[in-house]
Amino acid sequence: MNVLSDKQIKQADAYTIRNQNISSEALMERAATKIFQWISENYPSDSIEEVILFCGSGNNGGDGLAVGRMLFEAGYKIKIYILDFKEKYTSDFKSNFQKLEARNIPVYRIFSEKDFPKIDEKMLVVDSIFGVGLNRTPDSWIKKLIQHLNTSKAIKISIDMPSGLFSNAPVTDFNTVVKSSVILTFQCPKFSFFLPENAEIIQHVEVLDINLDSDFIQSLTPLAKLVTLNEATQLIKNREKFSHKGTYGHVAVIGGRHGMIGAAYLTAKAAYRSGGGKVTVVVPKCGYQIIQTTLPEALVITDSDQNEHSKIEVKAEEHSTIAVGMGMGNSKKSSAAFLTFLKSCRKPLVIDADGLNILAEQPEFLNLIPEQSILTPHPKELERLIGKWKNDFDKIEKVKAFSKKLNVIVVLKGAHTMTIYKDKIFINSTGNPGMATAGSGDVLSGIIAGLLAQDYTPIIAAYLGVYLHGMAGDIASEKIGEHALMASDLIDNLGVAFKKIKNHII
Repeated sequence: MNVLSDKQIKQADAYTIRNQNISSEALMERAATKIFQWISENYPSDSIEEVILFCGSGNNGGDGLAVGRMLFEAGYKIKIYILDFKEKYTSDFKSNFQKLEARNIPVYRIFSEKDFPKIDEKMLVVDSIFGVGLNRTPDSWIKKLIQHLNTSKAIKISIDMPSGLFSNAPVTDFNTVVKSSVILTFQCPKFSFFLPENAEIIQHVEVLDINLDSDFIQSLTPLAKLVTLNEATQLIKNREKFSHKGTYGHVAVIGGRHGMIGAAYLTAKAAYRSGGGKVTVVVPKCGYQIIQTTLPEALVITDSDQNEHSKIEVKAEEHSTIAVGMGMGNSKKSSAAFLTFLKSCRKPLVIDADGLNILAEQPEFLNLIPEQSILTPHPKELERLIGKWKNDFDKIEKVKAFSKKLNVIVVLKGAHTMTIYKDKIFINSTGNPGMATAGSGDVLSGIIAGLLAQDYTPIIAAYLGVYLHGMAGDIASEKIGEHALMASDLIDNLGVAFKKIKNHII
């Protein structure tokens, strides 16, 4: 699913109007109908005291006026407030206002703070003040109105965007953004919905299909792509009848140290569970018995050192892919071993955890990373690599520049994990807070490595691996809840995740 900029959304609106030979007012009516249907299905008129609609002067406000008319005609008790902040009314806003007048539906105006209505917790608030076209921070009494809405305990529904939030630019003052209970957005989600810094104002998003021209939308170069079940279904490869373990590749997992062998174990088992044909685990001597006992399917190579890596003797050409860094530590000895290994390896790697920390400590070795390698940092590891950022948009631009410079793929782990390769961004749609647990990242590295070994391209292995990881977490949380989730639960539910994707019909 494409995630578009505000400019592209306007282009899609205009193209749809021309191509479907409809008026802009008809498209607005279509959008308002979708909003009305959602509200009536989820909040019947007998379940709420009153609906209060706050409408700006643009097309987002016009949507609100149309929704108000439909609610009134369906028997809802409503009050419509128009914010008079000296902006010109759009033609579609005026047309919908005239429809209200024709039906004798009363409309109230807000000129200043003294006109703010009282909002009871049993009311339903509809926010249609500003839409995707907002390009400045609300001020004056409009800011106070937004704060008035936010302090109320009423359910708040925002049409298309929470007023005050920009679709693809950072917010400078969160006191000027409506904190919605639900966002009903049109056709495709907005980029800002997925950013960590906006978490406090993005609770629940519903994407409503208003039948914008799909061919035109697909022809655009989007800000990002949202990876959904439909996309994943098209990517999963079938297993061949006469295949064998060699068909599905050989993964090497290099990691672990005394007290951290579990990290290498989780990565190795995940590589198997994601379909890898063969896995070799490279650990210090202290990890030999642990791996042989807990994962008998794996081959084990031990370092000469008892407790940490001192020399990595892995021939890249003998393996389909290599995952390295998980639980390895960044002592002088393990760092030297890792950097020496990098000098001899030209095959794309999956680099996680201490592999990233070692490179951050010695950035002069970043150029040793093989092209098309996949880096999987958590936020702190990312900061060590690229430096501090001013906001999430700045962070993403820094990651893009880092990716272009080294020709690598970066997986930004989080609630909406983003896989970034140069200017391309893939946003994940699966996962839950229960996955915020030790070892979850090790599992992700193993899944990605397992997919790479099966000849998925590095970028597909990365974002498909992220999707599978999140889906396994969702399946596990349905069984045992988020609080009890452990990293091994993700591995145990990978098979179910594969089956769910394979059985999905587009």
